[in-house]
Amino acid sequence: MERALSPERLGPYRRTCDDDLAAAVALYQWNAEISAALGTTIGHVEVLLRNAMHDQLSLWSARRHREPRWYLDSGAVFFPQELADIDAARRRATRNGRAETAGRVIAELNLGFWKFLLARRYDRGLWHPCLHRAFSRQRRAIVFDAVHRLHEARNRMAHHEPMFNRPTADLRETALRAAGWMCPTTRDWIAGQCRVPDVLAARP
Repeated sequence: MERALSPERLGPYRRTCDDDLAAAVALYQWNAEISAALGTTIGHVEVLLRNAMHDQLSLWSARRHREPRWYLDSGAVFFPQELADIDAARRRATRNGRAETAGRVIAELNLGFWKFLLARRYDRGLWHPCLHRAFSRQRRAIVFDAVHRLHEARNRMAHHEPMFNRPTADLRETALRAAGWMCPTTRDWIAGQCRVPDVLAARP
């Protein structure tokens, strides 16, 4: 089993468990469970985030450019990387002859894209004109930092990296805090669904 999983992958677990292979495998299994629990919570926040930002971008673009499809960049706001991400999302959204809809395009844009729309370089172009309205009276830098932490954690989990040595309880709180900025009702629902506390309590 160690060969199948690779000694390199099990290495951090063995070192934590004083080279006890059975304990390392148990911790490895628990790591998968905490990653799944935290990943589900971050996934809910990601959907909430992209919808909240999309709503504000659509209102702003319709008002300013008479075109609610903000991703068409009628005001030439986006930088090349974000334009490339949008082009790729539109291609994926219309594969197999499907009609393009805003909902399909939005669903194809990953968390990293939304994070970068919250970066300093979009402070004047997007944050002040519209995006600040999605995050009840929060500073852009604070929102960016929270989303950055969640994005980084999600990427680690996507690559099956260790989370047992990461502040998962704090990451859960960051996710819930971010959700509360956008919709307190949805934040409470996400908190009620979140299994992170139970899984943390069952750590081997």
